[in-house]
Amino acid sequence: MTGAQVVLGLCAFTHDSAAALLVDNRLVGFAEEERLTGDKHTAAFPEKAVEWLLDTAGLEASVVNVVAYNFDGRHYLDALPATDLYAQLPATRDRAKPRAESFRKVYDRFGTRMADLRERFPLAQVAPVLHHRAHGLYAFASSGYDAAAVLVVDSLGEVQTTTIGTGLRLNGGGCRTSIAEDISDPASLGYAYGAVTEHLGWRRGDEEGTVMALAALGDPSRFRLLMREAIPITDRGFRLDPQWFPLRVLARDYPRVSTAFAAATCPARDPAAPVEQVHADLAAALQERTEQVMLHLARRARAVTGIRLLCLGGGVAANCVAVGKIVEAGVFDEVHVPPAPGDSGTAIGAALAANLDTSRNLATGVTDRCYLGPAYPHVELPQHPRPGLTVHRPTAPAKHLAIKLAEGQTVGLFQGGLEAGPRALGNRSILASPLLPDVVANLNATVKFREPFRPFAPVVLASAAANYFTLPQPAPFMSIASSVTELTREHLSPVVHVNGTARVQTVTPEANPFLAEVLTEFAAITGHPVLINTSLNIKGKPICGTPDMALDCLTSSGLDALMLEGWWVAKC
Repeated sequence: MTGAQVVLGLCAFTHDSAAALLVDNRLVGFAEEERLTGDKHTAAFPEKAVEWLLDTAGLEASVVNVVAYNFDGRHYLDALPATDLYAQLPATRDRAKPRAESFRKVYDRFGTRMADLRERFPLAQVAPVLHHRAHGLYAFASSGYDAAAVLVVDSLGEVQTTTIGTGLRLNGGGCRTSIAEDISDPASLGYAYGAVTEHLGWRRGDEEGTVMALAALGDPSRFRLLMREAIPITDRGFRLDPQWFPLRVLARDYPRVSTAFAAATCPARDPAAPVEQVHADLAAALQERTEQVMLHLARRARAVTGIRLLCLGGGVAANCVAVGKIVEAGVFDEVHVPPAPGDSGTAIGAALAANLDTSRNLATGVTDRCYLGPAYPHVELPQHPRPGLTVHRPTAPAKHLAIKLAEGQTVGLFQGGLEAGPRALGNRSILASPLLPDVVANLNATVKFREPFRPFAPVVLASAAANYFTLPQPAPFMSIASSVTELTREHLSPVVHVNGTARVQTVTPEANPFLAEVLTEFAAITGHPVLINTSLNIKGKPICGTPDMALDCLTSSGLDALMLEGWWVAKC
C-alpha cells in the first residue's frame, strides 16, 4: 500500500492505553490495550492494540506516516504563570510551589515520551494533539451531525478541564472545530468527583460509577450546602474552593480533599470497611452538584453556540445520570455521547486531528460505530476448552440463547468486534432475564462480585423502547439514564435503579443483528424484548477482549454458560 496516508492515534503512558488507525482517510479500527492484556487501565504503550491494527490493515510499522499523541505536553508549562498568585493566597500557599514543580516534571516527562515514539516510528511525524481537541473532535465525528455544540468535561487536559466549542462539517469532506470558551485547572469537575470517589474508598479514575450508583441511596440535603460552597457555579461555568478541594499537585502523595472536608463530612473510608449512610449521603450531594454543574455547562454551550445539537466528551460525560438530566431538560434536540468518551477514545480523536491537519479531510468510518476492536469469527474450541466445561454448536444460536435466558440462566455473550469504551454493548456482555426477582442480587454476589447496590442496565429493541423508557432519543451506547414507564416498573423492576432510572441501550438489527435477534426471540417467549446487559468481566478486571479471557471469566464466576461465536460453552 505504497503512498497511503497512515495515521496511528495513541493514548499511552498515562492510563487507559489505546490505539486507533486511519488509512487513506478511513478508520480501520480501535482497541483498548487492557482488553487484550488483562491489565485494567494500563498505562503501557499499547503494543498488542497496535500490532492488531497494523496486522488488520496488512501494514508494517515503517509505513506509518503520522503518530498522533493525545496530549500536547508543551502546554503543561501554561500552569506555571499562576504560581506567584497561588503563593500569595493563604488557601493555596502551601501547594503553589509543589504544583508548579509537578507540572514542570510532567512537561519533562512528555519530552521523554515523544522521544520514545520517535524511536518506535523513526520514519513518521510525531504529532502531539491538544487533549480537549482530541476529545471534542472524536465526540463530534462519531455523532454524524453536520453542526453541533461540543462540550468536553474531564479532570485535566494539559491545563484545560472544560471546553465549549463547535463542530462543523464542510463541503468536500472537511471539518472545522473550534473552542469558544474554556475553564482551566484548578477548576475541575473531574478532579472533584475523583477526589470524593477516593475519599469514599474506591479507586479514582476507575470506580466513579460506583459512587454514582451509591448516590441513589443517599440524602443529598445532608451535605448540599457544603457541595455548593466547594463547587460554586459562576456565570461562565464553575470553580473549586481550595478550602475543600486543595490545589492539584500531579503527585500521588498530595490528598485531593482537605482535612476540613473530612472533618465536615466523614473520615476517609477504608476500601474494606462497610458502606454507611454517611457515605451514601456524601455521594448523593456530590452527584447532585455534578448534575447541576453539567446542566449549567450545557445551557452555557447552547447560549454560546446557538446550536440545538450537543456532543459530549471527556470522562465526566460517562456520568449517565447527569447526561440524562441534560436530555430531560430539553436544552438540546439531541445529545450525543461517543462510545468511548474517556481518555481511551482520544486515540481516535488524536488520529482524526492529525489526519485533518495533513489532508484537510475528516476521516470516515467513525460515525455511529462502536464495534471497532478485534473479532474472532473463526475460533475453534475443543470439546473441553477448560476443565469442567463442555462445548457444542446449536443450529439456531440466537434462539438457543434466548431460551436459556428465559429459563433463568445467566450467560456470557462473546461475538463480533470488541466494543469501544466502558460499556458492554452486546459483543462482550453478560445477559440475564429481567423477569427474575433476585437477578440483581445474584449477579452482584455470584457473577460480578461487586457491591450489592450496583444496578444493571437494560438493553431493548429500539422499535419497542418507548414502551419501556421515557428517553426521547436513541441510546445505542448506553450513555443516558432514562426514566421508565409503568410497564417497566410493573414487569421489569430489576432494571430500575433506586432513583427510578435505567441506563438503557437501544439496539437495531442494523447495528447488532445477533443481539437484536436474541431480543426478538426472548420477546417471543416472554413478551418483552428487554434483557439485562452488563459487561463480560468480574470486578477489578477489564472487559474480556479475547476468547481465552472469556473462558476464564466463565470458569471463575457464577456464569451458567457462554455463547462464544456460535459455540455454546456450558459447565458440566
